Amino acid sequence: MSIDGDSVRFRWKDYRDGSRQKIMSLRGDEFIRRFLIHVLPDGFRRIRYFGFLGNSHRAPKLALCRQLLRMAPAAPTEPPTDYRDRYEALTSTSLHQCPHCLTGTMVVIGCIERPRVCQPVPDT
Repeated sequence: MSIDGDSVRFRWKDYRDGSRQKIMSLRGDEFIRRFLIHVLPDGFRRIRYFGFLGNSHRAPKLALCRQLLRMAPAAPTEPPTDYRDRYEALTSTSLHQCPHCLTGTMVVIGCIERPRVCQPVPDT
């Protein structure tokens, strides 16, 4: 790394080009901006998953871990088909009932379609 005038020169590894080392020259303020992107605020901790929790092979590796630990395979969970059912599963409040009297069944009578062409709103 070297600093001369208003530029900073440093070595970096280009993984896209066969892990070759290259030299980059940046203005001082741009170098500091890029450097500070990697600094986390107080109280935060950087977490990186690797090994069996890595994104590329997570599902097969977790299945292998369960097999080696003699655990039952993960049960597939099917999400509710309708958003109302999902809402009820998450909040235990039904969207099928009337929100005021909490009895009866809400029925969709019709839907208001949005206009095909948006008209400009006059400036008042």
